[in-house]
Amino acid sequence: MYDSPISLQNVCANYIGENIEAFCWAEGDEEAITLTFKKGHIYLHTTLSEQLLNILGQKRKINDEILSIFNSNNTRLEKVIMPNAMNLTCKGLKTLKQHHIVDLEATQLKVTVSDLISSLSEWTIENLRSLSVSDCTFVDSSKVAVMVSLSRLKNLRTLNVSYTEFNNHGLEIIVEDLRHLECLDLSETRVSEISPLRKCRSRLRALVMHNLKISDAAIPVIMDLPRLRHLDVSRNSNFSSRFQQHVYVLLDHITPPLPLSITELLLEPGALCELEHLDISGCDRVEIDALAQFIQCHRSLTFLGLLDCEACYDHMFVEKISPYTTSLLVTGSANEEQILESLIRYPKRVRCTQRSLYELFSLTQQFCEPRVDVIELVLRAMRLHPEEFHIQMAATACVYNLTKGDVGQKIHPHVLKEVVHFTLAAMENFPNHLQLQKNTLLTLCSDRILQDVTFDRYRCARLVLDCLCIFDDSSMGRMSVAICSILAAKISTSETTVLGSTPKYMRKLLRMVRTKMESSQVDITLKFTLSALWNLTDESPETCSIFLREGGLELFLEVLEAFPGESTVETKILGLINNIAEVKTLRHRLIVDPFLLALRRLLRSPLIDVAYFAAGIIAHLASGGVEFWTSRAIPRHVMLEELGFVVMEWSSPESEMVAYRSFSPFFHLILCYEAPQVQLWALWAILHVCSKNGKRYCLMLYEEEGDEILSTIAANSNTSEEVRQFCISIMDLLKMQGLVRNGKNASKLSIDEPNSKMLENDIHS
Repeated sequence: MYDSPISLQNVCANYIGENIEAFCWAEGDEEAITLTFKKGHIYLHTTLSEQLLNILGQKRKINDEILSIFNSNNTRLEKVIMPNAMNLTCKGLKTLKQHHIVDLEATQLKVTVSDLISSLSEWTIENLRSLSVSDCTFVDSSKVAVMVSLSRLKNLRTLNVSYTEFNNHGLEIIVEDLRHLECLDLSETRVSEISPLRKCRSRLRALVMHNLKISDAAIPVIMDLPRLRHLDVSRNSNFSSRFQQHVYVLLDHITPPLPLSITELLLEPGALCELEHLDISGCDRVEIDALAQFIQCHRSLTFLGLLDCEACYDHMFVEKISPYTTSLLVTGSANEEQILESLIRYPKRVRCTQRSLYELFSLTQQFCEPRVDVIELVLRAMRLHPEEFHIQMAATACVYNLTKGDVGQKIHPHVLKEVVHFTLAAMENFPNHLQLQKNTLLTLCSDRILQDVTFDRYRCARLVLDCLCIFDDSSMGRMSVAICSILAAKISTSETTVLGSTPKYMRKLLRMVRTKMESSQVDITLKFTLSALWNLTDESPETCSIFLREGGLELFLEVLEAFPGESTVETKILGLINNIAEVKTLRHRLIVDPFLLALRRLLRSPLIDVAYFAAGIIAHLASGGVEFWTSRAIPRHVMLEELGFVVMEWSSPESEMVAYRSFSPFFHLILCYEAPQVQLWALWAILHVCSKNGKRYCLMLYEEEGDEILSTIAANSNTSEEVRQFCISIMDLLKMQGLVRNGKNASKLSIDEPNSKMLENDIHS
């Protein structure tokens, strides 16, 4: 579970990338906005400039304004990588003209490749060594594919035009004009005739043609490229997987690949003598004997791609007993080594990644030890393909297997933070897919993640509540309310207010409570639902108001009648109503005879957890005075007498029974001189938490100046002796913590947020 800290440079670069707007000024008008660093003297060296640009691309933040930051006065770029550059226009690309670029990679540009090349300086055009425009376009506004601009890049060594409209005409242009070209990627382009490659046979070292529409006629051309060290003729093919039975995956319709028999090449021992990397994944009719002979004749071969080939299951590649395959890296689906190698080699190929993740799923069910290496590969797939449903489906299932139970306890929180990040992204991108949402809930419903990992808890709670509202599935409902019951206690009151005051969330939670009541079920789902409601109403008048408006009080009275003596249910219900009682403008809604009768009964509960919250509600209601108490069923003075009697009988439990964010709701109670019973309950509560967790609560009381209020009460001649003794006992605890007003020992430690309004013992995954 050990992990090396991220370098300071990486921490800073990631932070700047995430908050880039905060470091910049906007200049110009709406038609030409540019950004500059607020501190104009900043200059980022080459490595840092390139790193920041790449990070901004990964975070999908690159646009014209962002790119304007990278002017030559503040930055220096040589190797430019711009992933997810779909928001750049020709105007923004002009920034590149200020730099001497030797390597350029841009993906998903909406402007044409010709526009990109036109935005480069003359120095860059003359000296550019590498250009990757994968998933960009050559088609201009007249719907014509224009590729002639590539011929300007006379010094180009490496060209990647995969997943573009690049065609046969373009191939003819580059083999004639790019006399230094050594590496070429034509994957999934419109090239169908590769014979022009013979013109660069003496220099072509790498040729990638994944899923290219070529047939057996291309084999002689390939064999006539003697300098090749890297050859990829892989293609997609159909597959079936046991994974589908587990996660109900529906495969896309995939067009069968064109036939390409590689046997002719494999049977020619003298062909491609310098070959080190051969990928024939998905190729038909691969003969094992011919493949074995080829490997024996090509001792420099270090990699062989066999994904979607039956050949990968041959013992030669599974057991590696042959001296020729011992150190050979192989992609395939026969074992863990092949599957992981496939994920390493094909990160951007949707079909290959999908297949590898499906096969990986079965393996992850057997893992008993943490496999951070595997987690990182799965997360990379999720990052690169956020909108590919089948990849996200398989990945979320794998992630759950890789982080569940005892295995998750041994994984570093830094890794789990990334797991949560991409899990939430999947939830956001596919909100209506039941099984994917269930996968994400299974991962998130973990004590290890919810308690020990730092992540955007508000975002998580919101997505989980959305999931709860969309799907009517009992297991998903149980996990959703379990997650929310914990997260609602860990986010700010402003955030719980936003969630709790959303009517659809409140209606769903109350509907779940009613369903359990009507079926007479006191199960973990009911308890989690009540906990979630309790924490959502904490210090949130808006949420309390929504609760009352949606009939929550009437429902809770029915629940109390349906489950008499169920202390866990009673405690959670009274805890929530106590939150309502703290809101002055809502207290009158609680002065109803059925509720007061139930409250009087619960005040006498032998369980202090139940009696404590019942007493708290009574104290808040009674603090409004005689005029406020409009009930005739139980006079105010009767209820106060019983309140004082019960409080004086309590013995403080051994452990901390309740947690509070602030003592401010208590101050108006302890100043209620005309009702000392109200004062007694509030002071008992303060004394209890201060005696159990003095470091936290004594400091909280001191910083909120509660000690001065206690001194005033103790000195007041109208204060009852019982109340005065409570005040003295609390002030003695403050002195023990060194918190003496105007003294030099007053601690200024920070106050941690409480985990929940009530310390839960029944939280589990």
